[in-house]
Amino acid sequence: MSSEDFSQFSMLDLFRAELATQSEALTAGLLALERNPVAADHLEACMRAAHSLKGAARIIDLAAAVEVAHAMEECLVAAQRGRLALNRDHIDALLGGVDLLAAIAAGSDEPGDTGEYPADDGRFAGVIAAFLATLDAASNPVSDPPVPLVAPAASAQGTEPTRAPEPRVEAVDPPPSASGASGDSMVRVTAESLNRLLGLAGESLMEARRLRPFHDELLRLKRLQNNTVRAFEHLRAALPVTVEEKAALAFEEAQRQLLQGHLFLAARLDELEAIDRRATDLANRLYDETLASRMRPFEDGVRHFSRSIRDLGRSLGKQVRLEIIGGSTSIDRDILEQLEAPLGHLLRNAVDHGVETPEERLAAGKPAEAVVRLEAWHKAGLLQIVVADDGRGIELEALRAAILARQLTTEATAASLSEAELLEFLFLPGFSMKASVSHVSGRGVGLDAVQAMAKQVRGLVSVASQPGAGTQFRLQLPLTLSVMRTLLVEVDEEPYAFPLTGIIRTLSLAREQIEMLEGRPHFHFDNRQLGLLTTHEVLGRGEPRLDEGELSVVVVGDRGEAYGLVVDRFLGERELVVRTLDQRLAKVKDISAAALMDDGSPVLILDVADMVRSAEKLAAAGGLRTLERRRSGAAAARRRKRVLVVDDSLTVRELERKLLDYHGYEVEVAVDGMDGWNAVRSDPFDLVVTDIDMPRMDGIELVTLIKKDVRLRSLPVMIVSYKDREEDRARGLDAGADYYLTKGSFHDETLLHAVVDLIGEATE
Repeated sequence: MSSEDFSQFSMLDLFRAELATQSEALTAGLLALERNPVAADHLEACMRAAHSLKGAARIIDLAAAVEVAHAMEECLVAAQRGRLALNRDHIDALLGGVDLLAAIAAGSDEPGDTGEYPADDGRFAGVIAAFLATLDAASNPVSDPPVPLVAPAASAQGTEPTRAPEPRVEAVDPPPSASGASGDSMVRVTAESLNRLLGLAGESLMEARRLRPFHDELLRLKRLQNNTVRAFEHLRAALPVTVEEKAALAFEEAQRQLLQGHLFLAARLDELEAIDRRATDLANRLYDETLASRMRPFEDGVRHFSRSIRDLGRSLGKQVRLEIIGGSTSIDRDILEQLEAPLGHLLRNAVDHGVETPEERLAAGKPAEAVVRLEAWHKAGLLQIVVADDGRGIELEALRAAILARQLTTEATAASLSEAELLEFLFLPGFSMKASVSHVSGRGVGLDAVQAMAKQVRGLVSVASQPGAGTQFRLQLPLTLSVMRTLLVEVDEEPYAFPLTGIIRTLSLAREQIEMLEGRPHFHFDNRQLGLLTTHEVLGRGEPRLDEGELSVVVVGDRGEAYGLVVDRFLGERELVVRTLDQRLAKVKDISAAALMDDGSPVLILDVADMVRSAEKLAAAGGLRTLERRRSGAAAARRRKRVLVVDDSLTVRELERKLLDYHGYEVEVAVDGMDGWNAVRSDPFDLVVTDIDMPRMDGIELVTLIKKDVRLRSLPVMIVSYKDREEDRARGLDAGADYYLTKGSFHDETLLHAVVDLIGEATE
């Protein structure tokens, strides 16, 4: 007898839950039957699923769903009996039936319905008739005369349609409970409640861990007391034999009391150690169980892609199969939900861009059917996800031509870019290698969204390609957003935490390995020169200790832009329970969250992406200040006019910076409108040069804010944008911009002349 209690759910809720489970089985089975139409096990599984749905729909008087499920069952039974040879048209029609069942279940819950027994008012009669006609037209019976699969649609009264005589189908077992095969009862818990519960479990874990340092301190007290006991024994041995009896008795009593206290402390320490073990074990199990409630198998969130990839391939005239590996890998529910759109983009790109047509594949010696692989596994405490195809790969020369066509860099620079540097352009906003926009791709938003999602959850994304063999995208993400593996470092006698996902490498750097390039400190790392700064500079915290031998350096960033950050010392790796900052603080520069240490002390978790942006600005302005002191006095140069360049494109930003820096201006950079707005409010500038299309805050909004600010309204602002239409120019000037240029002006002196017109020569 089942002890499950489903009283809190309506019959329609239970039908929908069962439909979700059986639809997954139907879709998986039908996709398998498309490759092997006579697979007995898949035919049996699909027939049973359709039969179960028919029975469940009949129980709640959902005649429309009964009719659809019955038609699907008839088709599958005919295939089982050998009276019907399944082909792709049948599979298309049956998959359409799965979609139709979902629409019926969703559409029956109208306002005013109780939800207990949904009304069947004939709204789906036309759609069902079309489905039945499609399924019947797709039939290709082996024997004559044809056996009708279904009778005409049910009457408006909702009675079950009559059908041709059929072989009796054996009764099937009742379907598993709506809660799933495991037999666990369903409980409605909001995500917010679950997050609070996980937070409390994390706090209990931290509190339990605080017992260990307390126990260790008492253990130290025990050792001190033991030393005191020994000192008393030595003192007693050193006393003369003729000591007064009264004094000897007092001494022995003190020694006895001390020994008794020592034994009592030892006993309590043993009890405390046992309590510590039990509390820590209980807190760990509570936290693990709570965390497990947030985890879902990877396949739960990606199983539906098998159907969509198959359908997309057919619409493009390609044969594509999705292969899911590591479907049982556990993933945080929030991360799995956020992966929906990025993985959809990557899979659509693989089918549209990467996979060839069957004719092209056969000519290249490949199977006509392409395989797109979606794989997930855990490695080193991180979640690794790979989306790979066995298609044509990325043509680097075509990518180079697309970069030049969009004027993202100069021809000389493009010719010198490595493969890794070229592939990084794929993640730029609005970048696409397709010349035209289709319903599948071409707008250049897919890979940008993938990278944005990865950064949002403190992860990384990379791409690799082999011509003729395919393309692989790899996402490296945290296992959960609630717990973070970090590297603790000390900066100005305070601990800070670097997320491990944002660290490229940690190293000890000898002073002689530091080189000065263009007046700025660099060091050699992975066959390139990286800029070197101190974390103290970035965070504005004190002076670094640079006179104690080798420097402790954390390398952060990505292949596009990376820096070495000097810290005072490494404190080791820690797993921290993340606590979000109070919303009233808004975005704190260079900080993403906070956490509690094992001893209860707080620690700030650094925002690596923000740190890289801050490092870019500092590197442009100077570098490691302790290694490079600026001279002052009469010999100092005249004041250089300061220009702020605001652009989300690294290439454009560097082109503008180098051009202005070469002509004597002091240039600082900002990576988007919000970064630029923070910069102009905190530092004085003579000119702002900004793009329009940027994340977080666009250029028009930045110009508007500057011109509305009483202190900044006189600051000249120049817009430099790809948008060269007259209405775009008017929009920028109306916002208050003093000059409007197109980015095509980079290659001549137009930009420099415009700067001189606005603020004069570089020095005064």
